[in-house]
Amino acid sequence: MKILKVNGMQCGHCKAAVEEAAGKVSGVSRPEVDLAAKELRYEESGPVDQDALKRAIRDIGFDPE
Repeated sequence: MKILKVNGMQCGHCKAAVEEAAGKVSGVSRPEVDLAAKELRYEESGPVDQDALKRAIRDIGFDPE
């Protein structure tokens, strides 16, 4: 499982939005947010373009590290 730190998430809506955005990125499967840890955890079903993943999360208003 891969982990990406994401700042700015505070509620269930944030969690759902980040999981949905990440799930649309090629290669990302089973995205799951841990709000307490401020992390997106996911599996790779293929190569994941990290820049595309971070851009997808930035585009919905959050700050991936």
